[in-house]
Formats: sequence, structure tokens, C-alpha cells
Amino acid sequence: MTTAEQPSGFVPPPYPYDLLNEVRADAAARHDSVVDLSIGTPFDPPPAAVIEALASGASARSYPPSVGTPAFHDAVRSWLDRRFGVTIERSQVGATIGSKEFVASLPQYMALRDPSKDTVLYPAVSYPSYEMGATLAGLRAVKVPLRPDGGGLDLDAVELSDRERALLLWCNSPGNPTGHLEDLEAVATWGRSHGIPVFSDECYIEFTWRGPGRTILEHGLDGVVAVHSLSKRSNFAGARAGFYCGDGDIVEYLREVRKHAGMMVPGPVQAAACLALDADADVAAQRDRYLSRLNLMAEVLSDWSQSPANVPAGAFYLWVRVDDAWEFTRRLARDGGAIASPGDFYGVEGADHVRVAVVQPDEYIETVATRLRAHREA
Repeated sequence: MTTAEQPSGFVPPPYPYDLLNEVRADAAARHDSVVDLSIGTPFDPPPAAVIEALASGASARSYPPSVGTPAFHDAVRSWLDRRFGVTIERSQVGATIGSKEFVASLPQYMALRDPSKDTVLYPAVSYPSYEMGATLAGLRAVKVPLRPDGGGLDLDAVELSDRERALLLWCNSPGNPTGHLEDLEAVATWGRSHGIPVFSDECYIEFTWRGPGRTILEHGLDGVVAVHSLSKRSNFAGARAGFYCGDGDIVEYLREVRKHAGMMVPGPVQAAACLALDADADVAAQRDRYLSRLNLMAEVLSDWSQSPANVPAGAFYLWVRVDDAWEFTRRLARDGGAIASPGDFYGVEGADHVRVAVVQPDEYIETVATRLRAHREA
């Protein structure tokens, strides 16, 4: 069969961060070190007890339960009650191998549950996996516009036809990349009133800077599922551990279908995750680190670029409005040896912004700040 005769099919788009390779090469040619602030991957150490738990072989001998161990369920329940005053049962919790696999695989499982619906609603400026999950499931991915006042979902703008076809709605608070805080009560109410399950991605909940962290579960469990990850909260991204919890019927369905897909968090990881969920003091220390870095980079970037870089309401990203996102990204690499993410990685509506993740250790952030100050003074 010739190339011309090959059947057409899905062609994966370029992975966004691979598009920065040329920018990285330019920064490396100009500076003795390159500071990657493009990907929100933690670089600070997880709690020592968590690392020690990973070394235990006791839970590595047998297959771990796909839904999560009872100890893991209890650790999740204790954390939700302690931090947010939310009470759930063990049966309302399911384990995930981090959160990305859950986000990307959820639409296909929900479509099997309700074949009459074919549309995934998601924020217009957001984590790319919401859209990709719908695409991989052969479903429609429909953007929900963001309100100009604060970046929350403009649910009134959802067309009636899309609403009627909606399989689920994603929300994200604190939001990536914008850092906005969603009105979770309003989102839950909207979903229930239209019979649309709401999945609330809350992986940055511990890094909320304006008021306490909030979960959609505070407003009832019916029709809503909260998705959490220990990657950001506990600097545990390499171990891949997270969970979903909420509406009993939806969670029970997902727990059962994911068993057949072989979704299992390794036993030692679950044991370590139990300790991580209880390590509130370590999380508080990490909060202080991120807020200090946000304040420093906001000040330095604003002075260097003459574009206001404001500390967000939540998460550890600066979402900076600029004239040309790619030009700003290249300038930041050239002058500061730092790599940021052009806003169009998160949707065309973000093309006039750049995201800067303050995830690198303090000394690396200081290096970027020193370079940018020197360039500004010169």
C-alpha cells in the first residue's frame, strides 16, 4: 500500500513542551545554566518519611487493589475532613496513578456509561489533557469561555445544543495556567440543574493564596467528583499517586471499570502516600517556598519586562499578559536563561500570555532574578 493509499486516522499533535527545544538551545548557548520554568514539575524534596516508606518491600509482593488500599482510603478521608470539613465513605474514593491518566482516560469510560452523550465541556484556557482526553475517546471537546472579570467559567455561554450533548464538565480551581479560583458552588449547582456530571480538578488546592483552599465537595457530593494529586502537594510527582472522590454512583462505576483496565497504584507508593497526606507541616513549608518565589519573580519580571506579573489567587504559576508570547519566551531565555511556556499551549485564547512556573529551587530562581536585574540595569 502506497503512502497516498494509507487510511487516514488520528495523528498525535506535537507535545507542547517539545516545541521549546529551540528556545532551550538558545538559552544554553548564552548562559552557563538553563532554568526550566516551563513545566510544573516539583523539584523540592518530599517528606523524608515518605521516601523511607517507598523503600519498604512489604507491600510490593502482591498486586495492590486497583481501587486503593483501605489505609489509603482512610488517609484520604482523614485529610478531607481535617482540611475541608468534608466527610466521605471509603466506597466514595478511588486511587489513580497520578491524575493525568485519569483526566485522559475518563471520557471514554463515561461515554461507555452513557452512550447518548458525546461532548466534553472544559475551560477554554486550561490544562491540555482535558481536550485530549475527549479526542482520544472519539468525542467532541467543547470549550467553555472564561469570564473576563476573573477567569472563571462563563457557563451561561454554553450553547443549548452542547449542554444537551454534554457527557461531563471539567473545572479546575486553582486553575492552571491562570491561577484563578472558581465559584465551585455555582459550578456544582449548574451541573446538577442540567444533569451534567462535574469533575473538579483540585490538584493545586493546598496552594491557594486568597483565602483557604476550597473543594467542590463542600457543596454536596451529588453529581460531582473531585480529582486530587499528591504530585504538587507533596512533591511526589515521580511516584504517581492521586485519587478521585465524590458522587457514590459515579465513583463506584469508575472503580469497577478501572479494575478491568489494570489501573493500579503500586503498593509501596500507596503506603508512602498515606504518610504524605498526613504531613501537613511539610505542605505548609512548601506553601511558604512557592509564595516567596512567586513574589520574587513577580517583582523581577514586572521590572524587567514592563508587563505586570501579578501573584495569582492560587497555584504556583505567574500568568503574564504580553504582546507576543513567543517573543517574550525567547527574550526571557536570552536575557535570563529561563524557559517559560507560551500561553497558546493552553488554548488559542491564551496566546497573549506566558506561564512561568516557580518550581525550581530558590537558588535557581535567584539566578534568573540576578540575570534579569543585570540586564535591566544595563
